[in-house]
Amino acid sequence: MVNRRQRPNSGRVTINEVAELSGVSIKTVSRVLNNEPNVRPATRAKVEKAVEALDYSPHPSARGLAGTRSRMIGLIYDNPSPNYLFQATSGALQASEAAGYGVSLLAPEQDDPDLAGSITRFLSQSRVDGLLLIPPIGDVPEVIDALDRLDLPYARVAPLDGRPGIGVAIDDRMAAAMVVEHLTGLGHDRIGFVTGPANHGAASARLEGYRMGLARAEIDYDPELVFEGRFDLESGRRAAAYFLDMTQRPTAIFASNDEMAAGLLQVALDRGCRVPEQLSVAGYDDTPISRAVWPALTTVRQPIRPMVYRATELLLDAIVRRQSPPGQSTRGVEVFEAPLVVRATTAPPGTGA
Repeated sequence: MVNRRQRPNSGRVTINEVAELSGVSIKTVSRVLNNEPNVRPATRAKVEKAVEALDYSPHPSARGLAGTRSRMIGLIYDNPSPNYLFQATSGALQASEAAGYGVSLLAPEQDDPDLAGSITRFLSQSRVDGLLLIPPIGDVPEVIDALDRLDLPYARVAPLDGRPGIGVAIDDRMAAAMVVEHLTGLGHDRIGFVTGPANHGAASARLEGYRMGLARAEIDYDPELVFEGRFDLESGRRAAAYFLDMTQRPTAIFASNDEMAAGLLQVALDRGCRVPEQLSVAGYDDTPISRAVWPALTTVRQPIRPMVYRATELLLDAIVRRQSPPGQSTRGVEVFEAPLVVRATTAPPGTGA
């Protein structure tokens, strides 16, 4: 028999350990803790014995799910694009309010070395019933592992790691390749690319899509034509300076979000570089800024608000049902369409020469 003195580590006891000691699944332990029906008396007794032996105390947020929900969900984001975040939070608020829930926001420090710890502390203070993870948070293994240990439902937006769970996504690789194919179809063969942070899963997928599009057009990949940005206006401006200072400039630049594309446009026009006559520019997301800039931006339409609305619905359903292990459901990840929206910033090269 295991007791507190015999336990080999001194950290918080997890539901996984209770399941292991009692010889049942995490889902069964959760049912016993939540006093749900349809659990055999002998099984319930084994779980209760393991809980007592390990001195297990569910996390405050998990305890809140046992009949006394807080009717609050948490939304965690680490994305510097205000346009993206406006769309995402709008979708979450609309879906949660329709179900009688509120939303609590957490924005960890960028490059937080203890991201999982920061989120765990947020959970201990806020007592939410579940979490909505905005990219790139949902692809951080330490965060997902921590949430699984806490037995707290979560839904992810645009996950790319292939782990089981509920969420929503688009095919970033194919969408990025589609942009490159649009540009090569116009006759461009020297195409710059502004990627996002290296630790951002979607940024990596879009870079793969860029390379895929070049390969389909039999154009060699040139790493000198790739600039790493931060998904913000300023890095788009820096990217523009980098490309426009080249002896052999690209004739088109594809930025992996609209914020950076807007920064590119600003610097190009300030330097007297006419768009699209002398330089084609494409973005990604189709946030409001893509229609506010001049010329209007060619971009990929990522339906951010509908995606996050649906992710919130899936999360709320998981909170109510509580029939699957944390974060997991037979629903899986729902994939949305992401069409190319051609506007005024792309044209054949040299049309104004």
